[in-house]
Amino acid sequence: MESPDLSDDPGVHRGFICASFNQDTTSLSVGTKTGYRLFSVTAVDKLDCIHEGVECPDVYIVERLFSSSLVVVVSLSMPRRMNVYHFKKGTEICNYSYSNNILSVRLNRQRLVVCLEESIYIHNIKDMKLLKTLLNTPTNPSGLCALSINHGNSFLAYPGSATMGEITVYDANNLSTVTLIQAHDSPLAALTFNASGTKLASASEKGTVIRVFSIPEGQKLFEFRRGMKRYVSISSLSFSADAQFLCASSNTETVHIFKLEQHSPSQEEESPTWSAYVGKMFTAASTYLPTQVSDMMNQDRAFATVRLNMFGLKNICALATIQKLPRLLVASSDGYLYIYNVDPQDGGECVLVQKHRLFESNEEQVDQKEEENPENVPPQPASQTYAATVALPTTAPSSTTLMGYSEDGGAQKGEVIPEHEFAEGPVCLDDENEFPPVGNQNN
Repeated sequence: MESPDLSDDPGVHRGFICASFNQDTTSLSVGTKTGYRLFSVTAVDKLDCIHEGVECPDVYIVERLFSSSLVVVVSLSMPRRMNVYHFKKGTEICNYSYSNNILSVRLNRQRLVVCLEESIYIHNIKDMKLLKTLLNTPTNPSGLCALSINHGNSFLAYPGSATMGEITVYDANNLSTVTLIQAHDSPLAALTFNASGTKLASASEKGTVIRVFSIPEGQKLFEFRRGMKRYVSISSLSFSADAQFLCASSNTETVHIFKLEQHSPSQEEESPTWSAYVGKMFTAASTYLPTQVSDMMNQDRAFATVRLNMFGLKNICALATIQKLPRLLVASSDGYLYIYNVDPQDGGECVLVQKHRLFESNEEQVDQKEEENPENVPPQPASQTYAATVALPTTAPSSTTLMGYSEDGGAQKGEVIPEHEFAEGPVCLDDENEFPPVGNQNN
């Protein structure tokens, strides 16, 4: 199914193409018509734009490595080429070209993973050497994959089937398959690991049920029901840092937050309430009902919800602790970042506490003038979504403009990323001595 072109949606900001949070949800990256922007999201009342990159226009993938200076960018104008920048110096560390359009990029302090429609490339992030190419992977038109941010295990999850909800879990450190998980009946739509890489959440294209599995075993731990009334398109899944909560956003106006807690029988006995009694009756009855019905009865509902003031717009969500309180962040294609308070004890409806512009007001005025004068509007890119970049022209970039890499030669151009970028603690950057140059290597 072809993804919609966001440029025709009246609710979408004309400058917006994509958005992503970094690995610990301290930074928001936004791809725009003119380049990309990096924001700090460590405070509620202010949103600081820490960098605006204009190296290339129409950025549809932008990923930052934690709080470091390393940022990976892919442009609609060259969808087969990945550029890695040191944004504080304003220099390109390296670039790399692939055989087809890049659909997604994932990175931690050990690995950088590039996902194409039918192949996945695994690089050693410290020197960008290509370690492994997974060829002939099941057709994956949205570039769906997840990489554990814990570089101690670097688990990679991607669809194991194009027709069913099978997940392949791969060890990107040891370069071997860990397990296959039969997660859903329908094809996968969303995947995410918790911070330690010990849990994996998934949703299918139907979007009604979200499941959480143990990693590396692949055992089902939790099952949550998002809703029954309609099928929806889950756009993002994200665990809280302590893996106690899981949020899910979709193309509807509701964001769901689920609580990962095991129900103790002793607690139910100590509180002989009417709801507990009914719950026991349902549990007893479920043994006599068809499997599908009993499964539905045992699924947990949302612990907390957010009602967005939009419907059908692309968005991403994340749970973060900002100024010592739990928050839900929603970055939307309408050009805003929304911050909500989350009650970790009682849940319920989350309260909007701040709304930040991702674009300046004068940019919106320029957009309005362009709409009034359509002859001044530049040609729109073929698509503003990851999936539909497959439909872009397949002419490869000129080899004379790309230095590239080889599987056994590592970097031919660029610089090695120093050890302190990958430290587990806070990254302290030394702009003078960071990224020492690497000499050219012969293949």
